[in-house]
Amino acid sequence: MTALQSEWSLWTREIEAEVVPTCRELGIGIVPFSPLGRGFLTGAVTSTADLPADDMRRNLPRFADGNFDRNLAIVDALRRIADEKGVTAGQLALAWVQSRGADVVPIPGTKRRTYLEQNIAAVDIELSAEDTARIEAAAPADAVAGARYPEHLARAAGK
Repeated sequence: MTALQSEWSLWTREIEAEVVPTCRELGIGIVPFSPLGRGFLTGAVTSTADLPADDMRRNLPRFADGNFDRNLAIVDALRRIADEKGVTAGQLALAWVQSRGADVVPIPGTKRRTYLEQNIAAVDIELSAEDTARIEAAAPADAVAGARYPEHLARAAGK
């Protein structure tokens, strides 16, 4: 069994155009890390003040002033859909990643038992084609404000 581990979420969708089809062509499973957008898609972070002073997310462009509020609007739209379904925004975001295919097994980072239980419950969320369309309209791939990483880190990774 071969698998690719790559970041993939409603917030980070660059692998969809070429990487995912190639993996499927070659029979390679996909293990998305950070399927909750570094916790942002859960709706738990409503201000950079919510983050500890040493939290690395404070240095990421998507959490920077200007970008943060624009990205928060995406989470608010997801939260409204999640509320209608009786789930959390994080569960909805995780269910979306899981719905990308049977070959996709996301690995969300989980610090608390409560979050672990919420993440596990996301497995039981069924998304209709209409649900998926609404989620993707609320969080279009090109709507996220800010790069994944600061320029100096992206350069070092050859991106």
